Amino acid sequence: MRLSILGCYSATPRTLNNTTSQVLEINNHMFLIDCGEGTQVQLRKHKIKFNRIKHIFISHLHGDHFFGLVGLISTFRLLTRETDLHIYGPKGIKEVVTLQMKLADSWTNYNLIFHELTSNTSELIFEDEKVEVHTIPLDHRVYTNGFLFKEKVGDRKLNVRAAERANIDVAYYRKLKQGFDVVNEDGVTIKNETVTKAGNKPKSYAFCSDTYYKEDIIPIIKKVDVLYHESTFLNKHEHLALKTKHSTAKQAASIAKQAHVGTLLLGHYSTRYDSLERFKEEAQEVFENVELSDDGKTFEF
Repeated sequence: MRLSILGCYSATPRTLNNTTSQVLEINNHMFLIDCGEGTQVQLRKHKIKFNRIKHIFISHLHGDHFFGLVGLISTFRLLTRETDLHIYGPKGIKEVVTLQMKLADSWTNYNLIFHELTSNTSELIFEDEKVEVHTIPLDHRVYTNGFLFKEKVGDRKLNVRAAERANIDVAYYRKLKQGFDVVNEDGVTIKNETVTKAGNKPKSYAFCSDTYYKEDIIPIIKKVDVLYHESTFLNKHEHLALKTKHSTAKQAASIAKQAHVGTLLLGHYSTRYDSLERFKEEAQEVFENVELSDDGKTFEF
């Protein structure tokens, strides 16, 4: 699982700070999560292939999370994209995107498929044989969702030597990897666990963008490998977190601790602060395993 941070600062883009956008690579999928202004420039800068992006997830309709979307859609058109593009976001996202395209007489030459979200409870919004994606309802000034990305349990690992010793025809190796018992060439049933072992542990990633402290999300994100949780403010500005429906680094750490996550990744920092290290220090007073996101930073989990 690979996470590329394209932008992780709040409110407005600056010379060296980009607004929220990131790319998650998980089990051969490449998901774009939020699309702040300048996202396509960051994609080019970090050599991320546009044509691999087939699904875009938008948390909410504040500009620093989706103002780059129409530009990216238009660029896909100029690049003569043919692959379908799926966009998941709050109700209204289709209207705002198609209105701009209508007024610019700039319709796509590929299928643009919107999945508008309205539910206030967690729901499954994407699923295939490898990955599923659920919403994480958040508490912000407008309707907002985070997203939980989960790998499904994959194939078991085959011990080829054990299979050979058990006199199993190679034609049955695929069924063994899928977890089935098989009959060997002597007509004897071979138990799967005697010739295979469990595959890699499925990985999971939870993205929680703009939100006030909300313990309701804990059951949804329980024991995820990595939790990205906004930490707009330091503790001394907790009163601003309440006023603006954002979180502090300590509050993000409290959620991580209660949910027993593997790693907490902080982001969406207010640019009022000179250093990011203080965010990590405050979070680690509550939860030890903390990382700082930053523009251009890539994490391998």
